[in-house]
Amino acid sequence: MIVTLALRGALLAAMWWVLAEGRLDGWWLGLIAVVLAVATSIIMLPPRQQAAVPMAALLGFFWYFVHQSARGGIQVAAMALRPRLDLRPAVIELRLDLPSGLARVFMTSVLGLMPGTVSIRLEEHRLRIHVLDERLPVVVEAQALEARIIRLFEGPR
Repeated sequence: MIVTLALRGALLAAMWWVLAEGRLDGWWLGLIAVVLAVATSIIMLPPRQQAAVPMAALLGFFWYFVHQSARGGIQVAAMALRPRLDLRPAVIELRLDLPSGLARVFMTSVLGLMPGTVSIRLEEHRLRIHVLDERLPVVVEAQALEARIIRLFEGPR
C-alpha cells in the first residue's frame, strides 16, 4: 500500500509539475491537489486492481505524453490565432479495444492531451469525445494513443 501511494503520488506530482510549467510558486496548491487525487485514485482503483507496468514503458509513455502535450498546445494556439476561426466542433464516438478498468480510465484521462479534444462519456467499449475541429485526424491519433496504452499495460502484442 505504501509503495502504491508513493508511486501514484510521484506520478501525480509529475503531472502537476508539467501542468504548472515547472513553476514552484503554486506547489502548496499542487500538494493539496496531489493528495486529493491520490486519495481519490485509491478509492476508485484500489491497489489490488493495479496492473504491473514496466518502468521503461512508463518512462517511454511519459515522453510521448510530454511531446503530444506540447504539440497539442501549439496546434490549438495556432487555431485560436487564425484571423478567422474556421472550426467545426463535433462529438465523435470511438470504439475501444482496451480492457476495462485502469487502461480505459487512463485512456480517457490522457486523451485530453490531444489537440482540441476532451472525453465526454465512457460506456463499455465506446468513448464519446468532443473535438474542436472534426477535420483534425483525431480518430487516427486516438487509435495510436490506444495502441500505446495497450503496450503500456499488456506489453507488446
